[in-house]
Amino acid sequence: MFKIATFVLFVFGLAFVHPTAPASAEPTLVGQKKCAKCHRDEAKVWKGTAHAKSFKKIHKHKTAKKILKAVGEKRMKKSAICATCHYTVVEKKGKSRPVSGPACESCHGKASEWIALHNDYGGGGIKREQETPDHKAARIKNSKAAGMIRSDMLYEIAENCMSCHGLASEKLSGEHASKMLDNGHPLNPDYEIVEYSQGSVRHRFYPPKVTENQKMTKAEMSRLYVIGQAAALVSATQAIKKTTHAKYVKAQNKRISNAKAVLVKIPEAAALLASPSAAAGRALSTAILGKDLSAIVGANLPTKFK
Repeated sequence: MFKIATFVLFVFGLAFVHPTAPASAEPTLVGQKKCAKCHRDEAKVWKGTAHAKSFKKIHKHKTAKKILKAVGEKRMKKSAICATCHYTVVEKKGKSRPVSGPACESCHGKASEWIALHNDYGGGGIKREQETPDHKAARIKNSKAAGMIRSDMLYEIAENCMSCHGLASEKLSGEHASKMLDNGHPLNPDYEIVEYSQGSVRHRFYPPKVTENQKMTKAEMSRLYVIGQAAALVSATQAIKKTTHAKYVKAQNKRISNAKAVLVKIPEAAALLASPSAAAGRALSTAILGKDLSAIVGANLPTKFK
C-alpha cells in the first residue's frame, strides 16, 4: 500500500529536546519512537499499517531483490534510493540506520529542527493544557517555520504522499525510475489521497474528542480530494520531465488527466491549471478552506478505504 508516508501519519508526538539546542546544517529524521512518547493513540494506529509492517518484510520480496540489482544496490535497508520512500533513517553515533518503514516524519517533515519547539508549552514544566493561547500561536508558527508539516497543512501532506506514490521524488532520477519500472516496481496512476488516508492509516485524535479516532465529514473529504488532485497535478507535471520512459510518461500523463478532470470544475483552481506549481497548489488549499465542495466532487469520493 503506502511507500511513504501518505497519509496519512500526521504528527506522532515528539520527544523532549531542549528548545535552545543548536540547529544542524540540514534537518534530520529523529524516528517515530520519539513521537510515540506523546502521541500514543496515533502510534498504535501506525503500528497496524502497511507502512509500519513493511519494515520487516519488503526487503525479502523477490521483486525488491530484482529492483535492487537493476539499480546497482545490494541491500535494500542500506540503499539511499530505497530509503527515499521505504524507510525512516536516523543518524546515531555518526552512522545512518533505518529504524522503521515510512512513519510520522514521512508526512510531517524531518523533525530535528522543530521537535523542541513543538514540545515547548511555555517552559518550567508547563503542561500542554496549561499553555497560553499566545504561546501556542507562537509555538505553531515557529514549528512551521522550522519545517514542521502540521495536520492542517493538507497540500503539503498530499505533496509528500505524491512524491513517493507517484514515483516522483526529487531524489529519484529518471534513470532509476525507468529501471525500477522495468523490473516490477509498482506505479499506480490512480492513487488518490482520501482513499489511502482515511482507512487503516487514519489517526484523527483532535479536541474535544482526543481519545476518538474521528472520521472526516463529506465536506472535509471533498476538500482533501481536491487538494490531493492539485498535488497530483503538480507532482506529475514535474515528474514527467524526468525521463522519456514510455511506462513512466504514460502513468504521469494519466495522473495529469485525472487531476484536470476534477480541478476544471473548481473555480479556485484556475491559476493552478494555468501554471501548475506548489505555490499555486497551496493557494488553492487556502482558497477552499472551510468550503463544502461535496456538491461538485461528492460523487468522486471513495466508498471504501485502504
